Amino acid sequence: MIRFSFLLCLLIWATGTFAQTPPPASPTSPASVTVALDGSGNFKTIQEAVNSFRDHMQVRVTLYVRNGVYAEKLVIPSWKPNIHVIGESKDGVIITGDDYSGKDYPGGKDGTGKDKFSTYTSYTVLVDAPDVILENLTIRNTAGRVGQAVALHVEGDRFVCKNCMLLGNQDTLYAAAEGSRQYYENCFIEGTTDFIFGKSISVFQSCTIKSLSDSFITAAATPDYQQYGFVFFDCKLIADPAAKKVYLGRPWRPYAKTIFIRTEMGDHILPVGWDNWGNAANEKTVLYAEYGSTGVGGNTAKRIAWSKQLTAKEVRQYTVASIFSEKSLWLPEKQ
Repeated sequence: MIRFSFLLCLLIWATGTFAQTPPPASPTSPASVTVALDGSGNFKTIQEAVNSFRDHMQVRVTLYVRNGVYAEKLVIPSWKPNIHVIGESKDGVIITGDDYSGKDYPGGKDGTGKDKFSTYTSYTVLVDAPDVILENLTIRNTAGRVGQAVALHVEGDRFVCKNCMLLGNQDTLYAAAEGSRQYYENCFIEGTTDFIFGKSISVFQSCTIKSLSDSFITAAATPDYQQYGFVFFDCKLIADPAAKKVYLGRPWRPYAKTIFIRTEMGDHILPVGWDNWGNAANEKTVLYAEYGSTGVGGNTAKRIAWSKQLTAKEVRQYTVASIFSEKSLWLPEKQ
C-alpha cells in the first residue's frame, strides 16, 4: 500500500511537471503580409515587412505591395530567404533611391568608417538572401548621370525577377556574386554604361534592354572556372534616339562570358559588336558569342574576329537547365 501511494504521488508530480513544459515555439511570421503606404496593409514600408518574417524561413512567404512610390533603400539580408515580393502592378509599385558612387553618406561615416557611397553600396535594392523572387514592380535609381548608381544589386543564389522594370543609368543591374544563379524574365532594363554587369550566372529570357546613350550594354566579370556568365534568350535590344553607337559588351574581367541567342537588335548596335576594354589580351580569354541575331544590329558580317557565332549544335547546350545546373539542378520555373 505504501509502495502504491508512493508511485501514485510520483505519477502526479511527473504529470504536473510535464504539463508545465511549454510546447515548441511556432513561427511568429504569417505566410503573407501586405504593404500599403496609406496604412491599409500590415506595414507601410517594404523593409518593415521583410524584417517581420521569421529568420531562415524554409518555406515560401509572400509580401504583397500595393501601388505607390516607396522611397527606400531596401535590403533583403542573407537570413531572410524564400521571400516572394509581388507588386500590385509593374508601373504602379516603384521602389526608388538616388545614391551613387562618391556621394557623401548622410550624417557622416557608415559602420565601416567610409564617408562616401561606392558602386557596391549605391543600390536602391539589395538582395543578399537566396531563393528570393521579385515580381511585377519597378526599381529605379534616379541619381542621374553621375557615374555608378545601381538600382538592383543581387548577391543571393536562385534569384528570380519577373515582369519588372529596372531603371537607371550607369551600372543599373549588378548581377553580382560569382556562382549565384539569377533568372530575369519579361523584364525591362535600361541604362547607359555597363548597365548589366557582374560575376553571376544570369539568364535573361524575353527581356527588353534599352540603351540610353552611346556606350556598352554588358560588363561581365565571369571567373575563369565558371562555365556560364550572361545568357540572353529571345530578347530585344532597343535605344533612346540619342544612342546610335552601342556595343553588346566589354569584359570587366578577362574571362567574361556573354551570349545573345535569338536576339532582335536595333540599328544602334555597332557592326563590330564587342569591345576588348582597351586590352588585346582579353580577346584570347573572353567568350562573346551570338546565335540567330536579327534586326539591323543583328547583322554579324562585320563582327570582330575574336567573337563567335554559335552553330546549331553548339547552341543546344544553352538551356536554362544546363546553365543553372553547374552546382546542382535548379529550375526557376519551379519556384
